[in-house]
Amino acid sequence: MSPRASIAALLLLLAAPLSAQDAAAPAVAPAPAKTALYDEAADGRAQIDAALQRATRGNRRVLVQWGGNWCGWCIRLHELSSSDQEIRRKLQYEYDVVHVDIGRWDKHMDLAASYGADLKGHGVPFLTVLAADGSVLANQETGSLEAAGGTPGHDPAKVLAFLAQHQAPYRQAADLRAEALATAARDGKQVFLHFGAPWCGWCGKLEAWMQRPDVAAQLARQFVDCKVDVDRALGGQELLAELSGGRSGGIPWFAFLDAEGRVLATSSGPEGNTGFPVAPAEIAHFRGMLEQAAPRLRPQDVEALVGSLQPEAPQPGG
Repeated sequence: MSPRASIAALLLLLAAPLSAQDAAAPAVAPAPAKTALYDEAADGRAQIDAALQRATRGNRRVLVQWGGNWCGWCIRLHELSSSDQEIRRKLQYEYDVVHVDIGRWDKHMDLAASYGADLKGHGVPFLTVLAADGSVLANQETGSLEAAGGTPGHDPAKVLAFLAQHQAPYRQAADLRAEALATAARDGKQVFLHFGAPWCGWCGKLEAWMQRPDVAAQLARQFVDCKVDVDRALGGQELLAELSGGRSGGIPWFAFLDAEGRVLATSSGPEGNTGFPVAPAEIAHFRGMLEQAAPRLRPQDVEALVGSLQPEAPQPGG
């Protein structure tokens, strides 16, 4: 076969359609894309405002990490925060973390300056710690938090010490309840007292539901919100045992109190603690709590709240 004929045959072979067997062969799946650390479309001020609201309810601090997805040191700091057990726990328990994108030094620079964060002077990642009222507690360049000896990365002990230095002081659970009762007495309302912990996924679901704008507006007609973290509020476990009679059945556990502190209804239902109500029986118990102990709520308010809870999907074969 001549060289020209060989080339022509090769081109015909390459142009031939795939066989059925070839077409059915699975393609190699691409590696899943990594989620960007910094949301480049987010409004930094809105991110911080939302974190401040969460911090207020949980007696926590807000930690703002300024940077960008192009910043290798920003990624390194985040990876350390995710992989080091002590740092990860400290952040989970004590901080609401916000990653604010600075673009290519052309986004949120005025916002950073309003908090006294000198990004151009110190580089990124740069850390700002805010109290729940939005006041600045600390601005920290991260060069001094890097590991010694030229090792690429941050020193876990230095990062942990910084976080511990600026975490919120723990409060007495009894004081949290007393303050909520005083507000309820002043406003003619009752108290929605709920117990949770940072590690508790169902507690997070309950709090996220309570913070939904439509739900929060309805609950605010009747209740003063009072959260007690059983791991962080001093005497939190004891207060939970007192109100539940030692039979809470786990967390989240919640109760409606009148302004005098009397228990009107609790999440302890006929089948045990409802926690965050998702099963039909749990939702029915929560409806009964509202109808029994929330006189300010109109029937349509109760229906809206109950309707916002999604029943648990039936399990296959169940």
